[in-house]
Amino acid sequence: MLTLTLPPSSPVLTVADKEVLLVTNADLRESANVECWPIQAKFEVRLEEAVTQRLGYKIKRAHLYKGDKGHGFISSQREGSDLFAKIDPDAPVIVLLTAWQYSHHLAPSLAKHRGPVLLLANFDGTWPGLVGMLCMAGTLTSLGKSYSRLWSAEFNDEFFYSGLSSWLTTQQITHDTSYLKAVDQNHPSSTTAAWAMGRQVGNYVLKHKEIMGLFDSFCMGMINGVFPQKALVDIGMPMESLSQSALLVEMAKVPQALREECLAWYEARGMKFNFGTDPAKELTRDQVLEQCAMMIAMGRFTQRFGLSAVGVQYQQGLAHSCAASDFAEGAIGSSERFPIPDEAGNIIRAGKAIPCINEVDMGTAIPQTMLWRLLDSFGLPAETTLHDIRWGSEFEGTFYWDFEISGSVPFEHLKGGIAGATGYRQPAMYFPKGGSSIQGQGKAGRLIWARAHYEGTKVVMHIGTGTAVELPTAEFERRRRATTYEWPLLNCVLDGVSRDELMAGHQSNHITIAYVDPDKLQDVLRAFVAQALTQNIRVFVAGDANACL
Repeated sequence: MLTLTLPPSSPVLTVADKEVLLVTNADLRESANVECWPIQAKFEVRLEEAVTQRLGYKIKRAHLYKGDKGHGFISSQREGSDLFAKIDPDAPVIVLLTAWQYSHHLAPSLAKHRGPVLLLANFDGTWPGLVGMLCMAGTLTSLGKSYSRLWSAEFNDEFFYSGLSSWLTTQQITHDTSYLKAVDQNHPSSTTAAWAMGRQVGNYVLKHKEIMGLFDSFCMGMINGVFPQKALVDIGMPMESLSQSALLVEMAKVPQALREECLAWYEARGMKFNFGTDPAKELTRDQVLEQCAMMIAMGRFTQRFGLSAVGVQYQQGLAHSCAASDFAEGAIGSSERFPIPDEAGNIIRAGKAIPCINEVDMGTAIPQTMLWRLLDSFGLPAETTLHDIRWGSEFEGTFYWDFEISGSVPFEHLKGGIAGATGYRQPAMYFPKGGSSIQGQGKAGRLIWARAHYEGTKVVMHIGTGTAVELPTAEFERRRRATTYEWPLLNCVLDGVSRDELMAGHQSNHITIAYVDPDKLQDVLRAFVAQALTQNIRVFVAGDANACL
């Protein structure tokens, strides 16, 4: 006779009538959680005031403040799983997000929670909650879980009150996402020459494959950035799974003289490094030399495995082993690049950008690599990058987005190129081993933007157009200080897509961009849409890009 003994279950946490549970989630890195907690505490008070005093409901916090940790965030998947094991599965839950958060702490539990879920974020650039909310939204979409989303700068505007009231009373918030229009092979533009060329590129990819080499995956809890293998195979873009431990081994093979030559190459072209002497707090030459070794190693892996694109997970393991990957990633993604020799001395892909998949996010790897192939085939500048949808605000009556990547972009995306870049030490709260960012102002120009996500095993892509602008120095500096000062910042307007429309419909914290000359933008857009459809991707075109198409 078998005897079964399981650990005891906790008492079920229930809610009374007109009562909702509050859950909050943040980083795996406790140093970041402590730093971000005061903002979270402030917005919890504001949320409770709105729910109780204005809307007549009650808030019950589902988990306690952790005095020994100095914050009240969920900070691991185990903690999140244990919490939801004791929550009434039908209880309404508000997930309040005011900082970057690792979605996998909560997403597996939220995906199985029967009650209504509201993802609520503060619209602020400091840490920021809106980025975390978009990541969690994309994650729940990928897991097939219905949810509502809401955002507000101060939790005191009518949009916030109206949305919160709707969710409390009807268990849902309906946003207008009609800016996204489905496009298929029967679109009127399918008769154009550009469309036909895009189909040729798509068929080339399906036949020859764009192999994306990723040094480990699943960066910073982004379930939305990890695609099913079938989804990648179906679009002709399989993954080469590489180990970050192998990257460290390859870096160790790079001789000191070659590292020095690489750094001197960038200094000679005008990049300024903000060097200091304390490696714990300041950028040092040794940190950048290590990043040079990483770039060379990445190039050699690219050649060895025949990769179209490459990316480094970095968090969490490499963060404690070597300098940050950002300088290496931005530099390798540039066409103006230190000549990387293979072991025989032959230069690897001279004059050609190698798309770099920051944070190994497959949802940006797909459009980045596709745009690189398309633009390069047209003989056009082919540098691509992702950005966080970090924040945005009005200036002289126009809303400008602040797109900011966590460390680097291709030099060709910066005002002044290499000479317009400054290297700052990556913030110690995230990067204990330091390393240089590639900081600068995003250059003005027309652009195509895109983002892929998956539903089941089907790849879906949103595609749009926009204009990057160079804001005046004082305004640009204000925005830098309102976000992360050490990182590159791009200000832009998305054609026919408002702030709230993007927040309502975007399925990621990331967005991919590529610059395109204005006189070629329409043809490139048509070709890109045709390429995506040919590669079995479901396409939605955003805002005024529909008229351009």
